[in-house]
Amino acid sequence: MRKTYVKACSLAGLMVAAMAMAMAGPGQAQELPSEIRIGWAISKTGPYAGGASTTVTPNYEMWKAELEKAGGMEVAGKKIPVRFFEYDDRSSSEEAVRAVERLINHDKVDFVLPPWGTAMNLAVGPILDRHGYPHLATTMISDRIPELRERWPNMFFFTLTSSDYARGVVALLGKMRAAGQIQGRVAVVNVADQFGIELGKAGREALDKAGFERVYDQSYPMGTQEFQPLLSEIKRRQPEVLLAFSYPPDTLALSDQSRAVGFNPKVLYTAIGTAFPVFRERLGANAQGVLGLGGVSAELPVTRAYRERHLQMFHKEADYNGSAVTYATLQVLQQAIARTRSVDRKTVSADIRNGVFDTVVGRFKLQNRVWSEASLVGQWQGGVFQPVAPDQAIGFKPIQAPKPAWKP
Repeated sequence: MRKTYVKACSLAGLMVAAMAMAMAGPGQAQELPSEIRIGWAISKTGPYAGGASTTVTPNYEMWKAELEKAGGMEVAGKKIPVRFFEYDDRSSSEEAVRAVERLINHDKVDFVLPPWGTAMNLAVGPILDRHGYPHLATTMISDRIPELRERWPNMFFFTLTSSDYARGVVALLGKMRAAGQIQGRVAVVNVADQFGIELGKAGREALDKAGFERVYDQSYPMGTQEFQPLLSEIKRRQPEVLLAFSYPPDTLALSDQSRAVGFNPKVLYTAIGTAFPVFRERLGANAQGVLGLGGVSAELPVTRAYRERHLQMFHKEADYNGSAVTYATLQVLQQAIARTRSVDRKTVSADIRNGVFDTVVGRFKLQNRVWSEASLVGQWQGGVFQPVAPDQAIGFKPIQAPKPAWKP
């Protein structure tokens, strides 16, 4: 008789506890942590360091400094200290994997911030997925995004696919051709890594479908800095358009050396790095009219205020593409933690998936785990990198064409 009574009391207790947890709501059944541990592995050295140090690392450092100044992250009216861990992935996928495994297994971080670039995000994606970490990718451009969205349920995408960006610039060329600004002779080059290969393939397919003539088509090894022979050959083919699916160091080199060999196409498009302030600083007035990948308008008041904070802290401008978006993802993570009152990764990921967020790029809710409000193509106009495609992009400006001739 007593055994039956004890069993009944135990079942009743379990039911009461379950009901209490259900009534508490997401994240509220847990005690608040004594500290929040956040880490990242980023390219501080190697070929990816230039892009990482412009777009990603400053935003991680600014967020860290702001949280430290505030005395921690505010959750349920309480300031919780945040402890940060960081490693150099040396622009190596293998090193990135080792560093992220160390963050997870040794440092026991609650959250891992993403690396810079397509290859690095793809490398660490399986580990983050296996351990249930939310993965807020801001610098990964790939046609595999639809597949990865199905495979990795806690990965969130703040860029579009390679085909989206390639079709965006080709659609813009189509409008220029229809307006009589170009006839349709195009040269294509791409860096020979995952990013460049995918964008190059998508660009060629879009050009062929739209009836453009490809007069030159070549890939080049990652790390290439001497482009004058290639550009001289392109110049001999007399294209009106050069599409270069490039990384920051080659973006700068291609532009500088086009001027050096006297190659002055009506349309010059270089990909990653074109939206960096260093591009304008290096080329000066010759940046005017150059097209590049993406573009986040600086005209929203919240974006303008973010850029002012960035300038004050680092004494240099944020870039005009991924920088504000990267900082926005940190706000997303912070708001999800505060709203759920939890560092439980499953709970926080669910909030990121379904929540509405106020950020430096405006208020938004992810659609099928994708943020897609940046432009596809931008252009340097009067010292500012402006969104020029598609027409509905935030802060859209009409394209200025053709690109002015190089100045001495």
